[in-house]
Amino acid sequence: METLDIIFYISMVAWFISEYLYKNILKSGEKDQKNKDKSTLNLLWIAIPFSIVASVTVSYSMKFPIAQSMWIFYLGEIFILIGIILRFIIIKSLGKYFTVDVTIREDHKIKKEGFYKYLRHPSYAFSLLTSFGLGLYLNNWFSLILAFVPPLLAFSYRIKIEEQALIEQFGDEYIEYRKSTKKLIPFIY
Repeated sequence: METLDIIFYISMVAWFISEYLYKNILKSGEKDQKNKDKSTLNLLWIAIPFSIVASVTVSYSMKFPIAQSMWIFYLGEIFILIGIILRFIIIKSLGKYFTVDVTIREDHKIKKEGFYKYLRHPSYAFSLLTSFGLGLYLNNWFSLILAFVPPLLAFSYRIKIEEQALIEQFGDEYIEYRKSTKKLIPFIY
C-alpha cells in the first residue's frame, strides 16, 4: 500500500470519528431553544454517509477520470485534510455556541471575527471542502458529483433553516451581518 493511500484511509477514519464525536458530544442543552432544527441534522447524517459510500462505490465500478496524473490524488487529500482540520478549529473557536442541531443558546451572540468576518457558515464550507477533496481523490467525475452534491444540498437546506432562526433571534443585526458576508465561499457565494 502506498503512503498516499495510508494517509487517505487515516484521514477518512479521522473524518468519521470527528463527525461522530461532534454529533454525540456537541448537542443542545436543556435550556436551549432547540426546536429550530427541523430535521436538518438527520438529513446531513443521511446525505454525507450516502455521498461517501456512493462516490467510493462508483469509483470502483466505473472509470471516468478527472485527470491522468497523480496531482489529483494529492490535491484531493490536501483538501480533505484542510477541511477536517479547519472545521475542527472553527468548531473549537465557537466554543459553547456550536451545536450539531440548529439551536439558539440563552446568551447567544453572533460571531463576526476570524473566518466569520468573511463567511457565515465556515464550518459547513470546510465540511464541503472535505467532500470535494474526497471526490477529487477518487479521480472520477461521477464520484466527485456524488461526493459533493448531496452534502451541498443538505447544507443548503440547513443554512436556510439556521438563518431563519438567527433572523428570528437577532433581527436587523443578523440581516446587516448577512449583507457584509458570504455563505460558503469568501467574496463569491
